[in-house]
Amino acid sequence: MAENDQHATWNAWAFFSGDWHHKTNILPHGLNAFTYIAGQDTIVVYLNLYKLGFKFYHMKPLILAGIVCCFASINHTAQTIAGELKIAASQFPVSANIDSNAIWIRQHMREAAEAGCDVIHFPECALAGYAGVDHETLNGFDWHSLRAQTQTILELAKELNLWVILGSAHPLSDGYKPHNCLYVINTKGEIIDRYDKRFCTSGDLDHYTPGDHFVQFSINGVRCGLLICYDVRFPELYRAYRKNEVQVVFQSFYNARQKPGSIHPTIMPITAQARAATNGFYMSLTNSSAKHSWPCHFITPDGLINGKLDSDVPSLLISKINTNDKFYDASRRYRMDAMSGKLNSGQVIEDERSSNRTSY
Repeated sequence: MAENDQHATWNAWAFFSGDWHHKTNILPHGLNAFTYIAGQDTIVVYLNLYKLGFKFYHMKPLILAGIVCCFASINHTAQTIAGELKIAASQFPVSANIDSNAIWIRQHMREAAEAGCDVIHFPECALAGYAGVDHETLNGFDWHSLRAQTQTILELAKELNLWVILGSAHPLSDGYKPHNCLYVINTKGEIIDRYDKRFCTSGDLDHYTPGDHFVQFSINGVRCGLLICYDVRFPELYRAYRKNEVQVVFQSFYNARQKPGSIHPTIMPITAQARAATNGFYMSLTNSSAKHSWPCHFITPDGLINGKLDSDVPSLLISKINTNDKFYDASRRYRMDAMSGKLNSGQVIEDERSSNRTSY
């Protein structure tokens, strides 16, 4: 539930229960109390209703509250459909302990909901722990515990009315290694899709089966795609999402417990910035905060870092998307030509001086 909706619900209760302790004399018949609590949406609704000829001064507060609640809800929904998204990116010290990981995940889900976020994005293998680092092997892995904790997360997503992008591991049939995956959980607490890491490192392949598909879904009218860690090395994946008009890529990493001098904290965010800028979409990057790591980043379609956290400490990065915002995009004019195979701008000519490449 977004912040203004929470406030509107609280205030409607205040009107019904006779709680007038926030009342001032700014607006008529208690609308001031509603405005104090619900904020900007209510001011907009009040002014619009006034323009339409509503006479507030002769209405009873209860009736007035009902009218404004209804229109505030409509107003907020319209804003949401316009392509606004509030994202929480989570970083915490992912470990081999599934129960401990789940505690962190649920805590951050609650914090995200309290902040009015629409979706929370977790790191690679956030619930299961990362094979080859947290787990020496997945032989004897506690799949029962993973399923039980996954169920608690599904239930909490429904309770909080929150989308969740959950890093985990997905078991396959006997004889096959699991997928390193991201579950897409909607506000009903349902898994609506699953992205499986397509490009596994050579070390990953000792533990995981690679995926074979993209995942696309929409939240508040914003088109979303998913990738995991080593996928960042393959620009073709981002181009495919661009062709399908994805507006934000959620990419989960596990680049924690790095050795001194590791190149990853330097090159990973920079590479993602290039991917965002050359394709003109937002990117949310999450990572484990287990020492030594690099932190969550949020990147805008111009390739700039809009926000990032401190390294090696658990936290949430709150970011906002409005798809109506305009960003510098140097390649927009020729991007579709390049993607369709026309690898030059302007018109190519036939001229002997042009074709003779050994002359001067």
